[in-house]
Amino acid sequence: MKRILIACTVVLGMATVARAEDKGPRPAPENQRLGFFVGKWKTTGEMKETPFGPGGKFTAQESCEWFSGKFSLVCKSKGKGPAGPTEGLGIMGYNGEERVYVYYGIDNTPMSMTTVPRGTLADDVWTYEDESRMGGQMVKSRYVMKVTGKNSYTSSWSVLGPDGQWKTVMEATSKRN
Repeated sequence: MKRILIACTVVLGMATVARAEDKGPRPAPENQRLGFFVGKWKTTGEMKETPFGPGGKFTAQESCEWFSGKFSLVCKSKGKGPAGPTEGLGIMGYNGEERVYVYYGIDNTPMSMTTVPRGTLADDVWTYEDESRMGGQMVKSRYVMKVTGKNSYTSSWSVLGPDGQWKTVMEATSKRN
């Protein structure tokens, strides 16, 4: 009899926890839109030579998956670029207070930054802007990803020059494996 009471208590406790989880916060539609990036991606592109690094072709393999709760994505990448092998970790999410997408990324290059670019999504175009210190100077940058199909997107990275004009320093194409 004691075992039956213990088993019933455990089952009722599990049901209560399950119901409490059902009432927890749910990802907003903005968080759910990040789901486009879930999966394995192959990226090919070209960097332009800048004061911050050499130019040339690059390739990368990236894997993105939901973080617990499906509010954010965690992406890990490995590749080869003009400066040698690369490895990175990125976190994509949505800040409901500011109504912007956020990105935090680190990599194994000297240019790895600790800023959090903020972005918007309009008509399948993700646009992230940031201002950070590069080579001892403040630089405004813009990263744009355009969805080109169910399993592909193009991207570009531009920096704002002293003349007030945006200069593209990277262009790439990404395809889901």
